[in-house]
Amino acid sequence: MSAIPKKIAVLMGGPGSERNVSIATGKGVAKALRSLGAEVGEVDVKGADFALPDGVELAFLALHGTFGEDGQVQQILEDRGVAYTGEGVAGSELAFDKIRSKEAFQQHNVATPYWQIITAGQRPTMPIPFVIKAPRQGSTVGVHIIRNERDVDAAIADASKYDRELLVEKFVPGRELTIGILGDQALPIIEIIPKGGFYDFTNKYPFLNPNAGGGAEHVCPAKISEAQTRTVQELALRAHRALGLKVYSRVDIMLPDEGEPSVLEINTIPGMTEASLLPEAAAVAGISYPELCTRIIELSAQRRVSK
Repeated sequence: MSAIPKKIAVLMGGPGSERNVSIATGKGVAKALRSLGAEVGEVDVKGADFALPDGVELAFLALHGTFGEDGQVQQILEDRGVAYTGEGVAGSELAFDKIRSKEAFQQHNVATPYWQIITAGQRPTMPIPFVIKAPRQGSTVGVHIIRNERDVDAAIADASKYDRELLVEKFVPGRELTIGILGDQALPIIEIIPKGGFYDFTNKYPFLNPNAGGGAEHVCPAKISEAQTRTVQELALRAHRALGLKVYSRVDIMLPDEGEPSVLEINTIPGMTEASLLPEAAAVAGISYPELCTRIIELSAQRRVSK
């Protein structure tokens, strides 16, 4: 295993709606990096004016959602001349914006569900069921599955709190798959089977709200045929590349009972808590949690060099 920088700051928390998840990710990463011999400073980021410990060689980004994944913290670190993990400013901005991502998928012939863009005050023209999404939020914040006409206005009102433009996407029933990407490698596919409803915030992070009855079963590797596995992993890699991503991501894909799989979205700083999907898939591929952190650091260094 190659050497990692001696002095690393793990950036966690953030001002967004995923603060608690980010702190859990950050603690896990910090522990792993210490086990590899790095001197680690844990930085609780509350806004743009965060301070880094002296002599930091690398910022390991454990910030999810707004500010962490959307290019903002990346730009701040670029301006300060500090190396960081994950995608650069442009890749982060593009992947975080679900509308721009969809346009890039379409451009590169990456299958994705049919969609429309509406602004507050407009109504979708596609038939129900569909999904209304605030395009620049993470962890299913501002996401509503619409099965009844009467729910449309309230969903638009809620999603509009986050954004002026909204994404309306055809609802694709089927199996929910997620695929971790590490550089050029697609990790084993995970199927997510939520205990109730869909894979929303409560089901993703049951440890944050133990009384809500959330949670989901993860099956890894997913029980699908070898041919389907190859198709889905190839689609995930194509989606990752369509957004110009180089380091790591987690690609969410729907596999309908009839028809071809299609890409929903890509997360460029997916959860790395003990309960998270990316470390789980990496483990099935024989990559330990500390090794996963090392690979992310190495791939991030390669991205900076190739830029």
